[in-house]
Amino acid sequence: MHKTPFLHASRIFPAIAAALLLLVLAGCNFTITNLTPDTVPANPSQIYTITASFRPESGQIERDSIEPRIIIDGTSYKMHRSSMGADIWEFDYQLPAGRASATYYFICSYSVKNDPGGIPNEVYSELQTMRVAGRYVIRPEATRAPVGSRVSILGAGFTPADVVYFDRLPTRTVFESPSSLSFFVPAVEPGRNYKLSVMGAGSNLDVGTFRVDGISFQVNPGALFLRQGEQQALTFTIPNPAPAGGMLIDVTTDVSESVIMPEVMVPANSTSVTIPVQGGKPGTGSLFFKSSAGESSVSVTVSAN
Repeated sequence: MHKTPFLHASRIFPAIAAALLLLVLAGCNFTITNLTPDTVPANPSQIYTITASFRPESGQIERDSIEPRIIIDGTSYKMHRSSMGADIWEFDYQLPAGRASATYYFICSYSVKNDPGGIPNEVYSELQTMRVAGRYVIRPEATRAPVGSRVSILGAGFTPADVVYFDRLPTRTVFESPSSLSFFVPAVEPGRNYKLSVMGAGSNLDVGTFRVDGISFQVNPGALFLRQGEQQALTFTIPNPAPAGGMLIDVTTDVSESVIMPEVMVPANSTSVTIPVQGGKPGTGSLFFKSSAGESSVSVTVSAN
């Protein structure tokens, strides 16, 4: 039987169309999405879960044939289905000692329905990088507090050299452990937000925003008259109980050699604190206090015996 060009074309074009269909399915109808953060916090076991979504975009793909793998350092590992979803797969990778990053990519093989060749298709992801952060902030204990409050910051990699800043203003910072810092809210303008950060160890960690609330306090008595070596009680009262960690009241003086006094800290859940003020060298001046209600002072006079 003589075959016309039309009959040849009728057989060739369907074959070409089928080949193109397989190419499209292999290249465009399968989506790999990396769900692993670029930076992950360090953990003692050095095991990190790498997660990705392998989602077929066509009903022509045999779902049971989907086999994702991850390639790390040239070694191929099978991935396992995650409980997070039907198309999500994961792999637990133990980072070698001394390493702080891993470079990897995904390969997924699958079959297409009614594929006469029966050869599995493969789709690749782009190269991915996961970095392990040994120094980071998890969260502050609070995001707002009045002046003088002690607030903790949780994280990892903290050192005694770290200082917490309000915008560009350094605060009184207490190193508690590599996973915890505390700071005292400085005497800044209340009723507004400040950028909170931790600076030290050659890095700047962003903590977020912190709002300073207004609070006022009373000081009694309003004047101190002392002889050298004599003590007198000075009481500070705040309107509400001090927060956890207590409340530091900022006190300065212009006669530092005439006044001997401890730090003023209202204990947690208390509304007042009484401290002893002792006379030093003879002199006359003031104790100055800063609060959200403004600045106030108590006059001090120290006389010779």
